[in-house]
Amino acid sequence: MQPTRPASTQDLRVFLADYARRHPQDVLTVDDKIVGEDVAALALELAARGREEMLLCRTVEGLDGAPLVTNVFASRRRVARLLGADPAGLHRAYQAAAARATAPRVVPDGPVLECVTEGEAVDLGALPLIRHFASDRGPYITSGVIAAEAPAGAEGRAGNLSYHRSMVHGRNQLATSLHSRGHLWQLLRLAADRGETLPVAMVIGAHPLFLLAASARVGPGTDERDIAGGLLGEPLEVVRTPRYGVRVPASAEIVLEGVIDPALRADEGPFGEFSGYSSDRSTHNVLTVETVLRRSDALLFDIVGGNTAEHLNLARIPRESEMAEKLRERFPEVTALHYPTSGTHFHAYVALRPSRPGQARQIMLGLLGWDPYLKTVVAVDEDVDVTRDEEVLWAMATHLQPHRDVFVVDGLPGSPLDPSSTADGTTSRMALDATRGPGFDGVRITVADDSRRTARRLLDGQSGPRPRVPSDDRTD
Repeated sequence: MQPTRPASTQDLRVFLADYARRHPQDVLTVDDKIVGEDVAALALELAARGREEMLLCRTVEGLDGAPLVTNVFASRRRVARLLGADPAGLHRAYQAAAARATAPRVVPDGPVLECVTEGEAVDLGALPLIRHFASDRGPYITSGVIAAEAPAGAEGRAGNLSYHRSMVHGRNQLATSLHSRGHLWQLLRLAADRGETLPVAMVIGAHPLFLLAASARVGPGTDERDIAGGLLGEPLEVVRTPRYGVRVPASAEIVLEGVIDPALRADEGPFGEFSGYSSDRSTHNVLTVETVLRRSDALLFDIVGGNTAEHLNLARIPRESEMAEKLRERFPEVTALHYPTSGTHFHAYVALRPSRPGQARQIMLGLLGWDPYLKTVVAVDEDVDVTRDEEVLWAMATHLQPHRDVFVVDGLPGSPLDPSSTADGTTSRMALDATRGPGFDGVRITVADDSRRTARRLLDGQSGPRPRVPSDDRTD
């Protein structure tokens, strides 16, 4: 059926058109015909050149005319704009919006219901999918958010949104990897205990703030759809899927409704993970699709995986924001926190004002204890730009004495996708105090602000390739 309501501001199409109008320089449109792996190559080449535009690829081989949008989350500035902030206020803006969580609003109709396919007519081979890396087993769904409802009698548990890489396993089946310590896995265990399957719906393509909410770090009593409402500034508009009534965005591009059978397994992987390595570590679950909902002209919202800024930002911005808030509450000396792309999810840089002896160690211990993915934390002074690896490395080179300023904690649980972790999944964690410390008498060299502005004006007037000028994208 055709939607009769005006286009919603929660519609991905409305966001794309509005953003391109407001920030045309931040959208790169590719009209040439390309193949799937060219998409990842484009994102990586942009990053290598110090660029981070959102990509709109109009003609990708194998997508049957469907346009592809990707690299949306590659820019912290772009994510901050989504929240009405600048990069310096990104963490505070995210936390403030997430704190305004509000329950979704069920609506009777939406664009995702334009085309509904059920039963034997379901054919996942018709989905618009691409291969990203040469080492991937095949084309993958990289932006798939699985939505599930809390089963009756599940005390203290809410519904859930979470990302899960998936590949087509058959006409109506996806092979997927769940997170064995995640909320969806827990819901699946509850279903298994009752001898039941778990009804779910996979959303492929929706408003970026819905996708950001799906990465939120919340407990099992909070539904990420509520967080989406907080980020959007209004209740998330949802429709219920026809068979199981799972609540999904009314303006989604594609939704796959079905069940995960706790007993079914299928080979899945290798796939290019955030570590920068191809990983075949997987729970090998199977999602059997019974209904496909889609817009009549559905586009593909893609997320380039691997250790790209897009993949990492989507996961780390909610994590950074939570950690920054916890640190500021306990340690008001903290001025900035950053998880660098170079460290995938395993490194963090924290800046602080000078305080009493041992304070930097205490702050780093807090981070290493609160975030189980972190292996290395570097503390620096507040005048060091934690968004620039070279500044942090300079602070380490000039302030740190290894025998005095480094400590290691061993035998802690780590990320299952860390290729360096031990056989039992444990890891060491290291803290490096690269603050100046008491009694340091060095004076950092500076350039006058007027001269810096003059230099930038002169360089901006030059033609031809330009070197990358570090941005002011400090995060709080």
